[in-house]
Amino acid sequence: MDNLILGGVELKSRLFIGTGKYSTNAIMPDIIKACNTQVVTTAVRRVDLDDREENILGHLPKDIVLLPNTSGARNAEEAVRIARLARAMGCGNWVKIEVISDNKYLLPDNFETIKATEILAKEGFIVLPYMSPDLMSAKRLVEAGAAAVMPLGAPIGTNRGIRTKELVQILIDEIKAPIIVDAGIGKPSEAAEAMEMGAAAVLVNTAIASAENPIAMAEAFSLAVRAGRIAYRAKLGEEKRYADPSSPLTGFLFEGDK
Repeated sequence: MDNLILGGVELKSRLFIGTGKYSTNAIMPDIIKACNTQVVTTAVRRVDLDDREENILGHLPKDIVLLPNTSGARNAEEAVRIARLARAMGCGNWVKIEVISDNKYLLPDNFETIKATEILAKEGFIVLPYMSPDLMSAKRLVEAGAAAVMPLGAPIGTNRGIRTKELVQILIDEIKAPIIVDAGIGKPSEAAEAMEMGAAAVLVNTAIASAENPIAMAEAFSLAVRAGRIAYRAKLGEEKRYADPSSPLTGFLFEGDK
């Protein structure tokens, strides 16, 4: 079996999904079924225990791993407060740290993210920090207790693909913790690319939610992630600069006949 072990949980699916931007919360069970995901992230501010329809938790299967995120946090202090609130609300001890004070590009603050990660890891949280792909920051996140590191492929919600590919590859090559590519992936082929690079998993939201047929797109992403992982384990063939024929260029039929 090629399952991912994260936070003491064995995961068969390496596709994580978000819950934002869908036309209705009611579609979530069909999305989750179509993509076979086991990990679903949602903003803590979308958990409304007093409103059954608007409360996203009421639309999620009981057997999924809930990954509440600290969307809206502008510094480590706010992220820690949101994470503690999520646990007190019964959302479990997994948390995706998002610390963003940049309102234009929505790029994460790595420094504040490291601070929040260290505090929450010491409190027993399974911390998955969202970060800009930087090797030194990734190393510090692991030292702080991160269960995985989640570098962005491109700015949140842009569907632009893995624009940070070379930097993400460095993290995959150098960081022992699982690398989960988060944000920017817009096509199933890009999810497959991330997995071929050696990413442990990918997290996708906008690309599925904004599709004309999100249920079919969820299935497409599931297949792409599986294909990319199989390709990675099979070891991709060497890239070459010049042509290398798969069949001999000499010895054609009838060559040499008089």
